[in-house]
Amino acid sequence: MNGSRGVVVSALVAAIPMFAVAMTPSELHGQGARTVMMHARGAFEVQIAPMPVDAYTDATALGRMTIDKQFSGDLVGTGKGQMLTGMGGVKGSAAYSAIERVTGTLAGRQGTFVLQHTGLMARGEQSLVITIVPDSGTGALTGISGTFSIIIEGKAHSYDLAYTLPPAP
Repeated sequence: MNGSRGVVVSALVAAIPMFAVAMTPSELHGQGARTVMMHARGAFEVQIAPMPVDAYTDATALGRMTIDKQFSGDLVGTGKGQMLTGMGGVKGSAAYSAIERVTGTLAGRQGTFVLQHTGLMARGEQSLVITIVPDSGTGALTGISGTFSIIIEGKAHSYDLAYTLPPAP
C-alpha cells in the first residue's frame, strides 16, 4: 500500500507545474484566457484568545478561540475569525478548524474573502490546509480562489497566498 501511495504522490507532485501557466498581458485579456496562479507574500501578527467555556467546550479536550491578524506585505489588511480545537488522548495529537474573514488590499484591489483552516497533528506530525472559500470574495476581490500557507520561523509568522483572480473590470 505504501508503494502505491508513493506513486500517487509522485504523480501529483509532477503535475503541479501544469497549474502555473505563464502568459503575456494580451493573452490574459483575450477570449478563453487561462488562469494564472499568482503569489502574495508577507508577514502577519496574530492574537489568539480563548473564548469562555460553555456547554459545548471544556477548554481541555474541546476549545474555542478568536483569531485576530494584521497582514503586511503583498496583502495589507486584517483577519478575524474563530477556531475550534480538539485534543487527542496522546501527547502531540490534536486538530483544529477555523473560519477567518480577511479584509484588505491585494494587488491594488480592495475587498474581503474567507479562509477555511483544517489543521491536524498526529503524535507531532503536522498537516495544515488553508483554502479560500469558493465565491467568498467581495468588492474587487470577487472571484478570488486559492490557498494560504503559513510559515513560522522562531516567533515570526509569514504567509504565501497562492491565488487566482479574474481581471479587473
